[in-house]
Amino acid sequence: MPIVAQSTETTDWVSRFADEVIEESERRAGDKAASPATAPVVVVASGLSPSGPIHLGNLREVMTPHLVADEIRRRGYQVRHLISWDDYDRYRKVPAGVPGVDETWAEHIGKPLTSVPAPKGSAHPNWAEHFKSAMIESLAELGVEFDGISQTRQYTTGVYREQILHAMRHRGAIDAILDQYRTKKAPPKQKQQQKPLDEAELEAAEGSGAAAEDDGSFGTAGYFPYKPYCGNCEKDLTTVTAYDDDSTELTYVCDSCGFSETVRLNEFNRGKLVWKVDWPMRWAYEGVVFEPSGVDHSSPGSSFQVGGQIVGIFGGKQPIGPMYAFVGISGMAKMSSSKGGVPTPADALQIMEPQLLRWLYARRRPNQSFKIAFDQEIQRLYDEWDKLDAKVADGSALPADVAAHSRAVRTAGGELPRTPRPLPYRTLASVADITAGHQDQALRILSELDPENPIGSLDEARPRYDKAEAWINTHVPADQRTIVRDEPDAELLKSLDEASQNSLRLLLDGLADHWSLDGLTHLVYGVPKVQAGFPADATPKELPPEIKTAQRTFFALLYHLLVGRDTGPRLPTLLLAVGQERVRALLGE
Repeated sequence: MPIVAQSTETTDWVSRFADEVIEESERRAGDKAASPATAPVVVVASGLSPSGPIHLGNLREVMTPHLVADEIRRRGYQVRHLISWDDYDRYRKVPAGVPGVDETWAEHIGKPLTSVPAPKGSAHPNWAEHFKSAMIESLAELGVEFDGISQTRQYTTGVYREQILHAMRHRGAIDAILDQYRTKKAPPKQKQQQKPLDEAELEAAEGSGAAAEDDGSFGTAGYFPYKPYCGNCEKDLTTVTAYDDDSTELTYVCDSCGFSETVRLNEFNRGKLVWKVDWPMRWAYEGVVFEPSGVDHSSPGSSFQVGGQIVGIFGGKQPIGPMYAFVGISGMAKMSSSKGGVPTPADALQIMEPQLLRWLYARRRPNQSFKIAFDQEIQRLYDEWDKLDAKVADGSALPADVAAHSRAVRTAGGELPRTPRPLPYRTLASVADITAGHQDQALRILSELDPENPIGSLDEARPRYDKAEAWINTHVPADQRTIVRDEPDAELLKSLDEASQNSLRLLLDGLADHWSLDGLTHLVYGVPKVQAGFPADATPKELPPEIKTAQRTFFALLYHLLVGRDTGPRLPTLLLAVGQERVRALLGE
């Protein structure tokens, strides 16, 4: 059937993938639907392991198919976005820096994640649920609609029993495929990329099994693509020593505790297929049409490439699977799930609105790396977002930018909640910094920003104000916080030359008539112009270069007199925050 007509959003990467996915879904169904409503349900998938904090690099595993699924849903198709929680993966190591976890957790290495205790103080029943819950909350705030599938439940209730037996019957064919890659030499070392690969992506195997498991179990009885968890110690350090296809009797021995037993695999539910077999099995079982993967899964001999051959053994097809690239961080250490302090979606959502975080993932193609800011760069990102918001509103934005904006602010289900009065983030951060939690003072300052349309309640500026305040409190070092002087700097005031004294007088004389954000901006930039004999509203093109030097000197003087430093929040915001009476006192009036 023809693709449903689209809007101006056809120029972005999301729409292009949506086109491919719809075509592939209908090709697999083998018949033409009369309308999107009668077309087959389109299945896209993500896989996440709750082996530790699920970080912002992992979020790309979800946001990429979410955005594609949402576009398909906007066109009227039924879509199912699966998130497979790989909570039946083995616990590989104790991640550093996790609160409530110590070296005693090492005794659980080799057990399923759902059999490992949660960190001390957690309200959750096990390790996996502890880390899943935080991600689920963040996805809800981001407007991500999904069907979660616990692999622990799938395996331990026998959902995959026929698939396991099928894999065991065809273990020779699976082994032959895997052997093609076991014997290949490593590819030549590639040229260093412009940006380093995210260590977390290279270790994503910990989260989805690529390095967490080998290709299968080898012993005197041959190759087996299935790993039992030990019936005594619960660990997967087991070797299958015998298997009978007819009776499905399987014997294994635990290399950790020495325990051995014989079970019937057609009724045994305490084990799982190894990763490179498990993943393509799920593609076939769920009918997945689209699932992205990180750089580690996309290299020669990787699980995605090998899975493309193994999936045929299960009667399925490999999904459309773009590689997604590095997600970097500015202001925090590079992400790695093996180290403490990894920034998670919850960390990002503490300091930024969901729309901004969605936009960062939507505006870049999956194979393009980008950074998420936890430092001063977040202010520039917000400025860029607000400019885009204004361009979309007045119709001047480019189609691809309109598309990314649309995907950020709404889903097929409707608009995400947004701040009623989205004041500039840098202004809100400055106000939160200066007022140090005093909400009445914050409201006073914000109400004076635009006297003709004053803000009447902090709720009008929320949640953006709360995000900016959280950023100030959690990511700005104490020595960079703004503390307004209690008393005038009498010594500095006494040492000022006539020109400096005159600049302060010009500022003080204009305060009352310019007491708004725009007015004070005009005033503080205008004082050096007037002193040099130019009109206060003269443009940079009309001014000699030395005016900029004079402005910087004037600004530094004001900062020293107000906060005792060379720099600080934007001066117009700072002046409003300090208040006219106190400004006059500190400037020596």
